[in-house]
Amino acid sequence: MKRIAAITLILIALNCKEQPTKPKVATSQKTEKTPFVWEGANIYFLLTDRFNNGNTSNDINFDRTKETAVLRGFKGGDIKGVTQKVKEGYFTDLGINAIWMTPIVEQIHGVTNEGTGNTYGFHGYWAKDWTSIDPNYGTAADLQELVKEAHARGIRIVLDAVINHTGPVTEKDPVWPEEWVRTDKQCSYDNYENTVSCTLVANLPDIRTESNNNVDLPPQLVEKWKAEGRYEQEVAELDAFFERTGHPRAPRFYIMKWLTDYITEFGIDGYRCDTVKHTEPFVWEEFKTECDYAFKEFKANNPDKVLDDNEFYLVGEVYNYGISSGKVFDFGDNKVNYFDDMFTSQINFEFKWNAAQLGYEELFNKYYNHLSNELKGFGILNYISSHDDGSPYDPLREKPFQAANVLLLSPGASQVYYGDESARILKVEGAEGDANLRSFMNWEAIGSNTSQQEVLNHWQKLGQFRANHPAVGAGIHQMMTKEPYIFYRSYQKGNFNDLVVIGLDLNRGSKAIDVSKVFEDGDQLHDAYSGQQATVKNGKVIITSDNDIVLIEKL
Repeated sequence: MKRIAAITLILIALNCKEQPTKPKVATSQKTEKTPFVWEGANIYFLLTDRFNNGNTSNDINFDRTKETAVLRGFKGGDIKGVTQKVKEGYFTDLGINAIWMTPIVEQIHGVTNEGTGNTYGFHGYWAKDWTSIDPNYGTAADLQELVKEAHARGIRIVLDAVINHTGPVTEKDPVWPEEWVRTDKQCSYDNYENTVSCTLVANLPDIRTESNNNVDLPPQLVEKWKAEGRYEQEVAELDAFFERTGHPRAPRFYIMKWLTDYITEFGIDGYRCDTVKHTEPFVWEEFKTECDYAFKEFKANNPDKVLDDNEFYLVGEVYNYGISSGKVFDFGDNKVNYFDDMFTSQINFEFKWNAAQLGYEELFNKYYNHLSNELKGFGILNYISSHDDGSPYDPLREKPFQAANVLLLSPGASQVYYGDESARILKVEGAEGDANLRSFMNWEAIGSNTSQQEVLNHWQKLGQFRANHPAVGAGIHQMMTKEPYIFYRSYQKGNFNDLVVIGLDLNRGSKAIDVSKVFEDGDQLHDAYSGQQATVKNGKVIITSDNDIVLIEKL
């Protein structure tokens, strides 16, 4: 949908709340292709095992058949299931332009009890072999197909990178050598040292990411690769990597090599980095360097597969980071800037609280101010629910329309956690802890429940508008009128200019929207929510609908 007219935007003074200056209308009406902008992306986050089962033949591997606690075993979701929904247009209809999947590397084979009953590594964060895709998730061919089909629809693929720990030790999964991992000190989180140089939790061996000592491959990987007939190939690739980079054969660099292979081999577009603050900051600088190199190499070797000139996307999970902190995270005894030379963006743990406590204008203005000042040139990823946040914005999905409004219309990138858009309840009978957040996607309810279909339709309309207009997530925010609440967003990149007007909590029925501060008499406008078109007359457009929202764009 291209309804964007070329305009020349001028910056609006931040204190000019009620009477913004009208952007000047350019004489040229050339329409430029809508660019993809990571700062305003609409990213769909899914647990690979819990989204969609596209291949039932891979549901059981490595004899993972022991009984588990509620929602703590593999449930069949896989890469083919994600590709299936890509092909069906589910993500396109939702306005999604990037998909973030939980780790797909091979998980521990055994079961472990974390205090909540038997659990398998269904979630992907318990790596056994970074060089293999777990067969429960699929194959290398499956990942190639997913990237191909997603890219054909302008959708990026973001995988999840775990550098600081292996999976738990089980009867089938021995501990890695002592020169690779520490198991003796659990993090207490009371200062910087006790957050970084320690095990995340008691059962997760911590990679010695601080070490520069040369170490041999873990014997269990050597044995595994030889049994699979690929030992010589893996060793040759490692030799080439260390010769090119000059890095010591330290644990972290092995893992960086294995993770960046997914960039050069499959052309993925980004990584979400797990447990960032539990790893030394310099590790992330090194990882960024290797990811950037791999992405440039992929583009050079595959010019026909290059989507645009965006750089590789790195978003960090600095647990409890919030936008109000600007660029720094405070450990109490040490402040670290994880943005410069490290991450394109960071997950914003503050958003769910801001969304619940602030009105629309206070929320939107706060986020625009932070992103246009101390965070200028970087991004944040807002969310209302996730796979490990036990206090989501709306766990029982009592206000799914409001949730869409605050998430999809706020400045910054949006993280739609699977089921946000379909009111998947985040409380499951018999489940403990984060298992409540990880039920299987509620496809049946979407297909049969009218109220959930209405919720999905609302998320689709807002999501598509956001995807079509970078101004929504990455543009200048300016309130036009407080009552009724109407604001505009504007964005410019090169020859591309974007301007939209949005109204919330409006009266239902006939709505006379004053757009005189933005558009000219005679301009043809379109309300993307109701589908109506209207011409500006005497500075206003008339939209008649049963909705209390308008999403106005220029035809």
